[in-house]
Amino acid sequence: MGRDLTFSGCPEVLRGIFTGPKPGLKAQLKMSPRPRPGTRPIDEVRDGCSRAGVLVLLYPVEEELTLVLTRRTEEVEIHQRQISLPGGRQEEGETLRQAALREAREELGIPTDSLEILGELTPLYVPTSNYCIYPTVAYASDRPRFQPAPKEVAEVIEVSLACLIDPQSVREEVWNVRGSEVLVVYYAFGNYKIWGATAMVLAEFLEIVKMYFGRENGRE
Repeated sequence: MGRDLTFSGCPEVLRGIFTGPKPGLKAQLKMSPRPRPGTRPIDEVRDGCSRAGVLVLLYPVEEELTLVLTRRTEEVEIHQRQISLPGGRQEEGETLRQAALREAREELGIPTDSLEILGELTPLYVPTSNYCIYPTVAYASDRPRFQPAPKEVAEVIEVSLACLIDPQSVREEVWNVRGSEVLVVYYAFGNYKIWGATAMVLAEFLEIVKMYFGRENGRE
């Protein structure tokens, strides 16, 4: 299916596929560390967690649909040095979508008024930080000019969708995480290992894309 996902940057194929029913936690857990530190569903913790909006931002690069990730600095409050989607804590008076867009502006230095919102993904509870993260999917018609905030973003990472959706990108390793051995499932992209909550959000996103293009190509 890989080359079917090089769309020439056209948003028309994406409109509507993130607004219907979603695979949810079942898809997210495919990329969860094992054992996962806490298995409570988001509905049980929604009132007691901190809320954050994150942005899955898509755009064309040489006719390949691409998304942006960041490697966090050591100066941020949580998840230092990890690879993340742009995003952060919801502030008073704003929606979670507004939080995701504001954080993208602050972290990446990009304008967000012209982005096309394609929909939302299933919220995910992160037990280690007690955050509930709410992903918004958006599309930019041109590759953004990133001006990352130096205190928050150590590196901007651009990943083609075709690379992530390739089954060969999914790897497993045993890591020592907070003093315990954990089987970590991650997406390999060059020298990067995309794991944890970011990988779990992307797992649902990619499953929706694969389901849609499976129908379009008569593969269901």
